[in-house]
Amino acid sequence: MSFENPTREEIKDILQNAGNIAVVGLSDKSDRTSYMVANALQQRGYRIIPVNPAVAGQQILGETCYASLKDIPDPVDIVNVFRRSEYCADVAREAADINAKVLWLQQGIISDEAAAIAEQAGMKAIMDRCIKVEDSITRPERS
Repeated sequence: MSFENPTREEIKDILQNAGNIAVVGLSDKSDRTSYMVANALQQRGYRIIPVNPAVAGQQILGETCYASLKDIPDPVDIVNVFRRSEYCADVAREAADINAKVLWLQQGIISDEAAAIAEQAGMKAIMDRCIKVEDSITRPERS
């Protein structure tokens, strides 16, 4: 059976119930897509949690950056991934280990292996979709 993303209605429900969004691969450079997307989500009321080993312990968008998902002391609803496809299976395993609810691979990122790992762990998987765009479409009232 081939992978299918959740419906727009399911995505809306996921986003309505999300609080903490771990952003794996979040750059500390404001001209990077990961930074712009995370900033927009933060402005829309979500708490973003930066995950980037290169800047662990520093602040990005006013939040402490962690080296890995397992280092985050708080529960994570969505793991939003800005990493190349070949790294996503490992991220999915870490997301499963911390009991995240959703594995979200950003636009342009597809990993059937990561999606399978997420689904086996009871997580929803979303691939090749921009969380910022989906939030704007499904939840325009947060604008």
